[in-house]
Amino acid sequence: AAAVNDEEHHKPVCGYATVSKPSRPEEKNSSGPVFQYVGQHRKPSHKVFVWGFSFTGALGIPSFVVPDSGRKKPRKYQLTPYRLETAEQISSAACGYGFTLMASRTKDVIKLWGMGLNKDSQLGFQRTQHSLQSYDFVLEPSPVALPLVQPQQTRVLQVACGRAHSLVLTDEEGVFSMGNNAYGQCGRRIVEDEVYSGSHIIHRIQGFDSRVVQVSCGQDHSLFLTETGKVFSCGWGADGQTGLGHHRVSSSPEQVGGDLCGVEVKQISTYGDCSLAVSSDGQLYGWGNSEYLQLAAVTETTQINSPRHLPLTSCGKVVQAACGGTQVAVLNDRGEVFVWGYGILGKGPALSESSTPEMIPSRLFGRSEFNPSVAVTRIRCGLNHFAAVTDGGELFVWGKNVRGCLGIGKRDDQFFPWRVTVPGQVVDVACGVDHMVALVKSLL
Repeated sequence: AAAVNDEEHHKPVCGYATVSKPSRPEEKNSSGPVFQYVGQHRKPSHKVFVWGFSFTGALGIPSFVVPDSGRKKPRKYQLTPYRLETAEQISSAACGYGFTLMASRTKDVIKLWGMGLNKDSQLGFQRTQHSLQSYDFVLEPSPVALPLVQPQQTRVLQVACGRAHSLVLTDEEGVFSMGNNAYGQCGRRIVEDEVYSGSHIIHRIQGFDSRVVQVSCGQDHSLFLTETGKVFSCGWGADGQTGLGHHRVSSSPEQVGGDLCGVEVKQISTYGDCSLAVSSDGQLYGWGNSEYLQLAAVTETTQINSPRHLPLTSCGKVVQAACGGTQVAVLNDRGEVFVWGYGILGKGPALSESSTPEMIPSRLFGRSEFNPSVAVTRIRCGLNHFAAVTDGGELFVWGKNVRGCLGIGKRDDQFFPWRVTVPGQVVDVACGVDHMVALVKSLL
């Protein structure tokens, strides 16, 4: 436990929340095939890879933190992708500040797993088997029991993680929140001096006018996108990041207005204190912190508390946005990536600050005369780094390599996009402060 003890006076409870070994597929479903032949029609297998800082438990590999008999020393940093064994096919993952949530679209009762820092119960209530004492650190993927009305009908669609809170989106039963609610980021009433450690509260958030289709966590605020294209928010608003026209905290979701009034939004993004929204017609809107020039297209001030349309004349039709702590990226319908803000932006050490979008040359993502059609299909942001996935399933990363979070085999920062070696095709990736998770499709 000393490996993860960051407060000498408070010895954390290190946990292996006991999870029975997953049954083999043929045992789980007696009607399924007992034999599987490897051939051209074989279905791809889905794998999870993790890397970065291990001592919070966020990578879900207990032997990195508490060495077992086969490993002599703890491993503080995992600098390359490492396979994480999972019982189910993981369809969504999110990286918080030192913790990870993973979800499967299964109809099994257990469809959500957490690992890493749990001091605010951001992984739900994880407790030891023989006592009510909860785990401050969860060292391997451990089941999170959602309070579902119909646990075998409802599926988890997406997870999102902030500094110390988490959101879980389901198809039939709405959005659930867990963890720290000091600023209302969990969408429930703020209770003064509430103790979050060992909390049983997994809250179902109410107050949306239609079904929620996407969730996103900032540092201490939450964004929700509904199927009618409206954005709702709650939580910490000191930088205007809730977009509700004020700088106060909001403990229940309210619809975001400003320039988004009457606009159909199709994607939202936040991770620090700046928020972005992409409309269905390819326009970008932003609000919150602009200390690092994220919203410099429309303001010279450091904060905007109501959404503003960001006129990006050079970017074409925007299809996706990613917002980190100090930096922004957008992806257009031609598969091109543009970056701005402050930090390592991906165009070399000379560019550390930009108030206008800078295109990263497509050749840095593998486009060439031999591969003229390579396009980026997903962009993601951690607190200080970027990730991009191409249509060929290749993963590229760049930015500050905090505690080895880039997965490039070394601790150096990366000033240009660099391909991460992962066995298989990357389907999606989640970026945190100092770790990452990749969902990979493999035919191996």
